[in-house]
Amino acid sequence: MAVVQRLMLASEGVAMTDLESSGDAATGAVVARAVEPGAGEVDDGHTHESHCLNCDAELVGDFCHECGQRAHVHRSLKGFFHDLMHGALHFEGKIWRTLPKLVGNPGDLTRRYIDGERARFISPIALFLFSVFLMFAVLSLAGPTLNSSNAEMRAGISEQVAQDKAELARLEADRARAAAAGTSTAALDNEIRETREEVEMLELMRDRGISSAAFSRAPNIEPGNSWLENAYLKAKQNPDLLIYKLKTNAYKFSWALIPLSVPFMWLLFPFSRRFRLYDHTVFVTYSLSFMTLLIITALLVGAAGLGTIASLAFVVPPIHMYLQLKGTYGLSRLGALWRTLLLVTFAFMAMTFFALLLLTLGALD
Repeated sequence: MAVVQRLMLASEGVAMTDLESSGDAATGAVVARAVEPGAGEVDDGHTHESHCLNCDAELVGDFCHECGQRAHVHRSLKGFFHDLMHGALHFEGKIWRTLPKLVGNPGDLTRRYIDGERARFISPIALFLFSVFLMFAVLSLAGPTLNSSNAEMRAGISEQVAQDKAELARLEADRARAAAAGTSTAALDNEIRETREEVEMLELMRDRGISSAAFSRAPNIEPGNSWLENAYLKAKQNPDLLIYKLKTNAYKFSWALIPLSVPFMWLLFPFSRRFRLYDHTVFVTYSLSFMTLLIITALLVGAAGLGTIASLAFVVPPIHMYLQLKGTYGLSRLGALWRTLLLVTFAFMAMTFFALLLLTLGALD
């Protein structure tokens, strides 16, 4: 069954086209840019007015002091595409100040943003939106499903089926000899049963798809009155639709990880007057942004054939949590250490709640 599990894991991924992936990455950048206060475009192709074109207030400086609109708006294609590229890629240069801090000194970044240094760094929500969109784009480009086509996957499964059937024939021959000799066949019977089950599962995966194979051994139940029973029946009848909905909901509701995580952060500093929910929200959002970027890096490194190095990403989150906790809240080493241990546990709990939310939404849609 280990082979089946490996194949099922290897076949999971985000079903998006390359064009959709690139579009998602650009969309994420533009959405993130929309919530990030902007400044700094060049004036090439821009108008030069003495009064604001939005509210007609007299202009003093680069921005209207009444409504905040830029004093000089562009009226050229060059200006339009410059704004697009600037919004999607540059983040006004803040990205180059934010990312090194997020990676090397996350506590200092979080604390400085909380204390009011907003213009210097990308806001946590803007960075989170950008990183989430980028992650889903990279998942489709560098995820496991793109390492081989469906035809190649089916060919690999067929090859494994042939090997298992040959092994099954050998085991049955060994059992026949053992039975003729009067020796125990219990161990061989177990191996034969497991090999037959694996062959059946592999053939189902090859012929009907991964999701159908995953639900093939799920128990049958009678239709009931509860939403849970009806959702289970819908998932069993059309598992491919459920998998699609899970992917779509994960994409749309990734923001829910923030409110799910903040209460756990509060539990690390219960009834504290020094640290407020806002502090915890900024901490969580920057932390989630880093974890998302870490997943992107691991996917790209793995796609480059450096799977061993990519696997080291699993040890990074606790270290990053420790550094961010210590720097953000001014904790001692011991205080940051025991809170990190709790935070790792809380992170698994938040992810579990998020997965349950996705399953519920996917089954009820």
